[in-house]
Amino acid sequence: MSTLSYEPLTPTAYLDRAAAAHGDRIAVVDGEERWTYAELHERCRRLAGALAPLADGRPVAVLAPNTHVLLEANFGVPWAGVPLVAVNTRLAAREVAYILEHAKAAVLVHDPVFDELVEDAVALLSEAAPRRIRAGEEYERLLAAAEPLAITPEDERSVLSINYTSGTTGRPKGVLYSHRGAYLQALAMVGHTGLSPSAVHLWTLPMFHCNGWCFPWAVTAAAATHVCLPKVEPARVWQLIREQGVTHLNGAPTVLSMLAYAPEAAPVETTVRVATGGAPPSPAILRRMSELGFDVTHLYGLTETYGPAMICDWRPEWNALDEQEQARLKARQGVGNMISCTARVIADDGTDVPADGATVGQIALRGNNVMLGYLDDPEATHAAVPDGWFRTGDLGVVHPDGYVELRDRSKDVIISGGENIASVEVEQAIAEHPAVLEVAVVAVPDDRWGEVPAAYVTLRDGESATETEIVEFVRERLARFKAPKSVTFGDLPKTSTGKIQKYVLREKAWAGVERRIQ
Repeated sequence: MSTLSYEPLTPTAYLDRAAAAHGDRIAVVDGEERWTYAELHERCRRLAGALAPLADGRPVAVLAPNTHVLLEANFGVPWAGVPLVAVNTRLAAREVAYILEHAKAAVLVHDPVFDELVEDAVALLSEAAPRRIRAGEEYERLLAAAEPLAITPEDERSVLSINYTSGTTGRPKGVLYSHRGAYLQALAMVGHTGLSPSAVHLWTLPMFHCNGWCFPWAVTAAAATHVCLPKVEPARVWQLIREQGVTHLNGAPTVLSMLAYAPEAAPVETTVRVATGGAPPSPAILRRMSELGFDVTHLYGLTETYGPAMICDWRPEWNALDEQEQARLKARQGVGNMISCTARVIADDGTDVPADGATVGQIALRGNNVMLGYLDDPEATHAAVPDGWFRTGDLGVVHPDGYVELRDRSKDVIISGGENIASVEVEQAIAEHPAVLEVAVVAVPDDRWGEVPAAYVTLRDGESATETEIVEFVRERLARFKAPKSVTFGDLPKTSTGKIQKYVLREKAWAGVERRIQ
């Protein structure tokens, strides 16, 4: 009796399939450049051939905006047999240096726009710098000279990529993704968003963020077209939507706001399907996007869950409801991911809370798209997944229809424009200022970004500092988007034991705001 063959699940297989079935169709549009799926397949395999001997079994980091280089890395790096580390392009040099050292990256591929950032980051490294490959002529020469290579993992649960996120301690953690998890997450995204060979996906979501929610592999699995966009500029987005016939895009509610109220905004001829996450979209934005012909679906997830873990799956019977009620339903976090994930809301004793829309518990997730763990941090891994269920730190309720809705955020993480900012990290930076005695950083409402960091500072006796000084002090140490947007000086509210009552500051800042997640 013959033995059935078994192929480990890996998302790179989607490009094999796309090249075989749709090789002559356009896979990538990047400015004036165009590549078919057959050409993309060849380029990615040549990238693997170039990187394998340079990496020598260690991760390859990529610092690039949404260009073909980062897209190709999602296939070429795993085919080289090593993990991909897509670096957040908004980080400061010190943060980039930490990631390169922590991941032990052997190679850094970077876009020329980050030449100065890379120089500054490399100068901070205490160990040998990774081999640097500059996108453009050097990158193309390497591809041209390389022999095609494709290493298939023997174990589908081996590490595919390492994605860095800020936790409540402020120190970035390396979240380990598996080949199996990314394969199934990509497949789930194909099903949930209706991707097909006729789809045209515009890259408004950063590819570095959770590997672009696994859409580099999902769009490829559907043999749809990738339209690269290095920078989200509303005028350019609207131009590409019309010129390229865009059918799909993803992004935080902030991106939707930028598009909805841009001077170029006008109803589209063909419906554009949008997946949004990072914060609940406001009813006003949902209504405006609907008027423009955009079908918005709200997703919920974390870096530890490969991006989306829950989806606000739309039910046809809700179409009969008025716009206000539809918007309220759309803003909920939803139900577990179709293929990859199961969601619960649990009480302190580990039991499920009743589905009454009122009893608050912590959201817990389990499934194929929950991380393998944190790189070199077993204690943090066990704390996050103590019993097989990943504790998100987010608090919510379950409605009678089974849909989950967030009510609070137990971790002191600020989500601004879809990017996580650890309040502790910002506090630590401010505390280094010689005039600062105490500091607390909390999220405050912002019309554009949803929420932004605000600092509350007590100065040392006899010392002085201005808001501008504090903000610039932080910008010199962290990414600019992490700097507080306001600084308030004075005594901080405290408990009888001397602990700063950050919730008091939040309550005051969010007073009168109809919807908030702290």
